[in-house]
Amino acid sequence: MAITITIPTALRQYAGNNATVALEADTVGALLHGLVEQYPTLGKHIFDGGKLRSFVNVYVGDEDIRYLQGEATPLKDGETVSIIPAIAGGM
Repeated sequence: MAITITIPTALRQYAGNNATVALEADTVGALLHGLVEQYPTLGKHIFDGGKLRSFVNVYVGDEDIRYLQGEATPLKDGETVSIIPAIAGGM
């Protein structure tokens, strides 16, 4: 089951300069851990102490995994998972 992960511009340098990566996984957590196995330097930007960093948003299609089943969210063949770092700003 192939899942496409979109890598944000800010993290592409840690993922072989790829905009997307295709991996096989049945849950979001397995997918992210597989991505980090392939690109170990990406790990510290996604995880902190084994947990997903609070400022890293992960979407399956248009749905934030925080409102689904988190890292246990199941994946279907052909789905797209997006990693979107939170942008802070203000005045």
